[in-house]
Amino acid sequence: MTSRTPRDFRLRLVRPRPLAAAPRAVAQGRSRRPAPRPPEGTPPPAELAGMARARLADAARVARWADTSLGPRRDGATSDGTGTLHDATAERAAADLGLTAAQVRADWDTARLAGLVEVHGDIARPGWRLRAWNRDDSAVLRGWVALFDAWSLAYPEPADREHAAVAEVVSAMPQVLSFLQLSAGPVPVEQLLDLLEQRVTELRTERCEIAYVPPAAPHPYGEKLRATPAGPGTAPAPVQDPAEDTELAPLLDWALDALANVGALTRADGHATLTPLGSWAVWVKLEQICVAAQSPAGNIEQNAEDMLRGCAGLRPNAARAEYRAWLAARPVGSAVTELLDAARGEDALLRGLAFEALRVVGAPAEPDVRAAAEETTLRPYALIWLAEQEGADPEDAHEVLTREEATWLWVDTAAAVADHGEAPLLVRHLESAVQATVPALLDEVRAVGHPRTVQVLVALAAAHPDPALAKAVRRAAFQVHTGGS
Repeated sequence: MTSRTPRDFRLRLVRPRPLAAAPRAVAQGRSRRPAPRPPEGTPPPAELAGMARARLADAARVARWADTSLGPRRDGATSDGTGTLHDATAERAAADLGLTAAQVRADWDTARLAGLVEVHGDIARPGWRLRAWNRDDSAVLRGWVALFDAWSLAYPEPADREHAAVAEVVSAMPQVLSFLQLSAGPVPVEQLLDLLEQRVTELRTERCEIAYVPPAAPHPYGEKLRATPAGPGTAPAPVQDPAEDTELAPLLDWALDALANVGALTRADGHATLTPLGSWAVWVKLEQICVAAQSPAGNIEQNAEDMLRGCAGLRPNAARAEYRAWLAARPVGSAVTELLDAARGEDALLRGLAFEALRVVGAPAEPDVRAAAEETTLRPYALIWLAEQEGADPEDAHEVLTREEATWLWVDTAAAVADHGEAPLLVRHLESAVQATVPALLDEVRAVGHPRTVQVLVALAAAHPDPALAKAVRRAAFQVHTGGS
């Protein structure tokens, strides 16, 4: 006679493995594109990071002051939810740091653009890059590149210029910067102006805009007079776009000054020259375009869900290259939205892969991921992602989860393995549970309420070679299915 109570099967305690471990078991492809090398003469990353630290030293100083002086939640840092420093806070920082309030505000704005400070409503907190500032050169360089990308925000635009013309110049500057980078030396500003004018003309042509001519007002004497031509060969007068009347030379001066302000170039004797940091950053941007154009697995045109399915069989490095290519071809905001929408679907494997892609996005995805942490389905993934962004070791990031959240993630991972992996992998996944025994695991799995619990338990029972353990798991699946105990 056999007992109806499951035996106390002991589980070997191991670190919980993230969902990303599942696709590794079925990975097939390899990345075919070798790691690109920067142009000859580019300083090594450590030297570039030193330049970036020097350029952002004042911003980092204000960010550290805010970290230590504004309380645990940094209340009172901002006054209107826009990130502008509160007057009283600016005066206090100026007194403590020996600066003027205007200098503090400028450094604060730079810190925000570089990701050293993050503002949520009227509360500011230190960014993850500030935490990694002294130990992680890549974090420092990413912070400076974020400032470089925001050059048009870091330096006030001319107040007396058409906004449309300013926007055209901002859109055209990447080509000007690419020319500077390829020239690898000083370039006359007059030559840059010619290039800028050509590019702006191309942008206007690409828009194919037709000037809008408002219809004539009804004439009190009817159609006859309205149809009378003004004279032989007379044509309607074209409507001139105000932006087309704007001189581009002053706007080029503003753009070059703004880029010099963030440390991307220098100006002297009517010439502009990229700094080593600026040259490296432009090369990085050009390389991203090349990556986007040479998507390793050809998924660049797919939506997020199809792209993630296409990456499921790739090795981790090849998958990350595919994520980078897909992301480089899209605005960050819409890409993050697409990835989170894919993560909300029924396929647990896509959920894990979506957060792997979000790791490639990095800090710009944080507000959306933080909001996603309020959703039961995404919460464990989001909490681990946030912990890693805040500097936690990826091997230990799972420790931020509660026991219930860890169990929910275990079931979700098992669902991914059951759908896409092999039976031995599902059996090995049993060892990653945080519970010490099978009965304890089954009790908590039944209590956590994951929608795939029954399917996971049935698959595990079918895969496990121990008949007694398989029987206990099948019984638990039956109890979950019937609502029994």
